[in-house]
Amino acid sequence: MPPAVATVVYALAIWGFFWLDRDRNARTSKALWIPVTWVLIAASRPVSQWLQMTPPIDTPDQYLDGSPIDRLVFAGLLAAGVIVLVKRGRQVGTLLRANAAILLFFFYCGVSILWSDYPDVASKRWIKGLGDLVMVLIVLTDLDPSTAIKRFLARVGFLLVPVSVLLIKYYADLGRAYTRWAWTPVYTGVTTNKNFLGLICLIFGLGSLWRFLQLLRGGEGTRRARPLIAHGAFLMMVLWLFWMANSITALSCFLLAASLMVATSVPALARKPGVVHLLVAAVLAVSFSALFWGPGVGLVETLGRDSTLTGRTALWSDLLKTNLNPLFGTGFESFWLGPRLQELWSIYWWHPNEAHNGYLEVFLNLGWMGVGLLALVMVTGYRNVLSTFRRDRDAGRLRLAYFVVTLIYNFTEAGFRMMNPVWIFFLLTTALDPEASVHEAPKITASDQGRPELAAAGMHIYEEVV
Repeated sequence: MPPAVATVVYALAIWGFFWLDRDRNARTSKALWIPVTWVLIAASRPVSQWLQMTPPIDTPDQYLDGSPIDRLVFAGLLAAGVIVLVKRGRQVGTLLRANAAILLFFFYCGVSILWSDYPDVASKRWIKGLGDLVMVLIVLTDLDPSTAIKRFLARVGFLLVPVSVLLIKYYADLGRAYTRWAWTPVYTGVTTNKNFLGLICLIFGLGSLWRFLQLLRGGEGTRRARPLIAHGAFLMMVLWLFWMANSITALSCFLLAASLMVATSVPALARKPGVVHLLVAAVLAVSFSALFWGPGVGLVETLGRDSTLTGRTALWSDLLKTNLNPLFGTGFESFWLGPRLQELWSIYWWHPNEAHNGYLEVFLNLGWMGVGLLALVMVTGYRNVLSTFRRDRDAGRLRLAYFVVTLIYNFTEAGFRMMNPVWIFFLLTTALDPEASVHEAPKITASDQGRPELAAAGMHIYEEVV
């Protein structure tokens, strides 16, 4: 099939996904497109790379410069997001007060700029990090947060996944890369490397699986056939991309989280908090032992990876020997800059720009103080996830899966970083959404359609939060 024809076919397929999954009775604000656009960029490539206006990064100094185009785009989205939150001031204030641990972590990240070797770079990155929080707040303060999360996942996933398939199959110069020296193909799709392609399959594949299971249980009544087709076809694309990306970390996380999601769908198990705790502990124990405990290493080798986790263990050893302040670190997002990066690039031909372990990454940048505050976010976040699970099993099931995925993914990848989809969805998952913080529009039933005062009240609330 010629690329031009394939582009038209895939555009129609994307339109078909949205058409099949639409719900005319559900309403969300137009402001939801702001976080959708933010995550579309964060989960793929910067705008400057899509426009091919920035060269590949070959020297450490290029990390210091940045792109004026990208700064303009992010600044515009951040400004638009702040305007929306100002209009939703009461809901936002309640939500922020309920999530003091997250605010404390961000505050410490901002303070750490003071001892960074590159405070100008660190401050720009911190502002982008605040953008992640702004986008999460927009989703959680929408007219109907539950519907907003569904549409947020669908809008981003229905665009990124099919376009990745299109680029890999028909636009090799955009959807593939090649390893140095061996010159073997690596499939990247809309992203810049195979691990990130696996990541978007993980995040949005779980979201689609959650909807698929929800629909199978008949939650949408007779209207569930069309969205079932959409999410079933979408999951087939996700599985194909997993195969092409060959990202073992992402695939393993997907299988473990999917198993947890299916297990917690059984009412007899979900009703017992002790069983839920045990399931979470079991998933974490299996993944940890497979990676780091001697008898479990054979499982990693069975999946096609060596016991060094593709050179990660050697990198971790060198990073722990680095001369830095163990209590406070090098400052927010400042470790992988300047002479430190130059030295590591001289040792490793594959030019690492992250620790490939989220917990070690936080330690390098923020020290034990940062690790402790992140642990506080995790503990309070797990409590919030379970609170949601008790109140709403469907929503809690998705949050629990994303929470566990975040913990596992960061064993071998640095997901606790600004504008990383894992970090964004971790914030979305762990943020406490108190019932009093969001006032949904009244549910207008068939018997109420003749009462204009109820419809007017609902429209007033809808316009108020846009």
